[in-house]
Amino acid sequence: MTVSFSELKETLKKVLLQLSFPQNKAEICADIFASNSRDGVHSHGLNRFPVFVDLVKKGLIDPMAEPECVEQNGLLEVWDGHLGAGTYNSSICMDRAIELAKKNSMSCVAIRNNNHWMRGGTYGWQAAEAGCIGICFTNASAGMPPWGGKEPRLGNNPLVIAVPHHEGHIVLDMAMSQFSYGKMQEYELKGRSLPFSGGYDREGNLSTDPVAIKQTKRALPAGFWKGSGLAMMMDILLAMLSGGRTTAKITASGNEYGLSQCFICIYKENLHQDLVDEIIAYTKTAIPVEAGTEIAYPGEQTLKRRIQSEKEGIIVDETMWKKVLSL
Repeated sequence: MTVSFSELKETLKKVLLQLSFPQNKAEICADIFASNSRDGVHSHGLNRFPVFVDLVKKGLIDPMAEPECVEQNGLLEVWDGHLGAGTYNSSICMDRAIELAKKNSMSCVAIRNNNHWMRGGTYGWQAAEAGCIGICFTNASAGMPPWGGKEPRLGNNPLVIAVPHHEGHIVLDMAMSQFSYGKMQEYELKGRSLPFSGGYDREGNLSTDPVAIKQTKRALPAGFWKGSGLAMMMDILLAMLSGGRTTAKITASGNEYGLSQCFICIYKENLHQDLVDEIIAYTKTAIPVEAGTEIAYPGEQTLKRRIQSEKEGIIVDETMWKKVLSL
């Protein structure tokens, strides 16, 4: 089934207002959740909203909390999210990173005691819309084993790199696991197997069954040992920059809250769009493996889905939609 963007946003906003979110904060959070579903990232849009509501009801997300700058070191600022809404706090931090970059060419804003930012790409698009290069990443609870290990000890710790582009921004948004848990949930809801092995089952075998992988929390690192190393380095960088909780402490708490994020911005008037066009054009000359398909740059399919959703309505899971309507 499909719903319009305005209907989805207003429905989510109504729930947030009932949970004592201030009007401006409910507006921003509802817009981000709705935009994620509009862009086809259902796992961090409508489908994730009931989890968000549950954390609010448990007192792990404070609707009234405002992020606060607690440390300034030149172009680096450290903020405390005071366990507020991760989407709201993250949008504030990226806005601040953009502001600093436009004054100084570069900036870095790290935040601790924040909550899940939902789709990391949201803040990459935010930077690109402002004409900035954006690089951001987060830590998370353990859902991936270190390479050579059996138990989950690493978060999938998404990494986002975004650059402005006149024909559609280029936005890489990737988890450190082959498939994010949100993406695995989408396949599970559709009753489908993953197209490639995404983790290990209880017997230690590589599996395409999203349910089996979610049960073991042994997602396959993207690039094997490379994804494992990157995930660990991001947790280390976030701890060093923000002084916030590590994946170990987040996992031990039993709930995924109190995360840390980093927002890096670079601003330069001439970003050589002609050279970016050259790279895209050359990349697209590769012959597709499957006939009738085309090579796409990061973010291109997202933009197409956004345009389609605005024209035809946002595709929503009927079960999830009914669940949200009942909140």
